[in-house]
This record gives sequence, C-alpha cells and structure tokens, in this order.
Amino acid sequence: MSSWKKAAKANQKTHRERHQPATRKHLGLLEKKKDYKKRADDYHEKGETLKLLRKRTLDKNPDEFYFHMINSRVKDGVHHEVEKEDEFTSEQIKLMQTQDIKYINMKRTIESRRINRLQSQLHMTEIADSTPNTHVFFVDEGEEKTFDLAKRLDTHPSLLGRKSNRPRLSDLDKLALPEIDEQTVQTMKKKREQTYKEITKRIEREKELTVIQQKMELKRHLQDAKVLKPKKVKRGTKVSAPVYEFPYVRKK
Repeated sequence: MSSWKKAAKANQKTHRERHQPATRKHLGLLEKKKDYKKRADDYHEKGETLKLLRKRTLDKNPDEFYFHMINSRVKDGVHHEVEKEDEFTSEQIKLMQTQDIKYINMKRTIESRRINRLQSQLHMTEIADSTPNTHVFFVDEGEEKTFDLAKRLDTHPSLLGRKSNRPRLSDLDKLALPEIDEQTVQTMKKKREQTYKEITKRIEREKELTVIQQKMELKRHLQDAKVLKPKKVKRGTKVSAPVYEFPYVRKK
C-alpha cells in the first residue's frame, strides 16, 4: 500500500452510531445496525425454512390424497357427488377474461352516477312518504284530545302523510292547478314506474360490477403473494367475492 493511501486511511474519521439518549433510556437499548442485521437474517432464514417445509409437505406422498375424497359423500351406503355452487356467472367470466380492472371500475362509476341522477330527478318522494314521521309536538295538559294536527301545520288533512311538498292552506288558495286529464296522469305514472324499474336494474348492475372488481383485485393480490400463501376463510359465490386471510409480512 502506498504511503499516501496509508495517510488517507489514518486521517479517516471513524463514524459511530449514537447511543440511546438519557431521556429515552426507559425505552431500552437503542437498536444498532448489527442488531437489525441479525434480526433480519433470522427472519429471512425462518421464512425460507417455512417455504421449504411447505414444499416438502406438498410433494410428500402425492398418491395419498385425491380430490374425490372431499368432493363426494356416502349416504345410505351410496356415493353422492357434492354439488358446488358456481363462483362465477357467465357475464362475470366474460368481463374478467376480456376486460381489465380499470374498465370495470369506469363502468361501475358510470352506473353509480346514473343512479344518483335518476334518484335526484324523482326525489324518491314515494319512498320517503312510506316511512312514518317521528316529529313530536308538545301540548299543554288536557289538550291531547282536542289537538288538531292539520290546524297546527296549517295544511289540508289529506296532506298530513307527506314529508315533502306539503303546502299551507294559504298557499293552496293562491295555487292555480292546471287541468290534467286522466290520460296524462296515467302517462306520467307509467313513466315514473319505468324510471323506478331502470333504477332497480342499474343498482343490480352496479352490485355485479362491484363483485367483479373485488374478484379481479383479489386475484391480483393472490399473484403478488410469494413466500406464504393466504388462507381462504370464505368461498366466493356469484354475488360475493371470496375472503382470504393474508399473513403479516414484515417490510424491509
């Protein structure tokens, strides 16, 4: 080694890791890099051991188990096949094979916005009026029998069941109602029913797209699992995605 390299090495400053501050001594020893290195090596070594043991377990005695053991049952001495419910519908399979998750998310967002727009047009007045009111009026003692709700609200008795569009008597006197024949009323009623049917179909469509999106996201996460495979907690159906329990993986 040349003299100038020796001189440079002799003048090199030694960098040391700081100790635990006095105000944090109650938290224990401050972990140094060498301590972290030992813990990280031990963690990865255990992970590789578990991976190897899992592989040996799967490769051991492959002829000892076959799926017909769990796919059939014996009833009255006769074997019966266990019928499994299909996890995917034909529409779900078609979309999952031909489209990506971004397309599914876009279509679900479009359906959600259309549902909100149709509901805002109808205001859902019939559904709102179907639920009972919970408004409480306080009256003096002895006035319960003579209390007139229509008079208190200053409206017509036939409008008491409404939660919206309940005008006062003074407004009813000034209100000029247009002349509407029975055919127009039936047409409006039919159009409203068609709108409610469309909302129902779009809600079902949005639910189906949500299930497809959940299944595709779960499939992507299962492909990312490398060391330890997740445990299936609940089997998926046509209307719900399967549920997996993913093991905790310590990040570097």
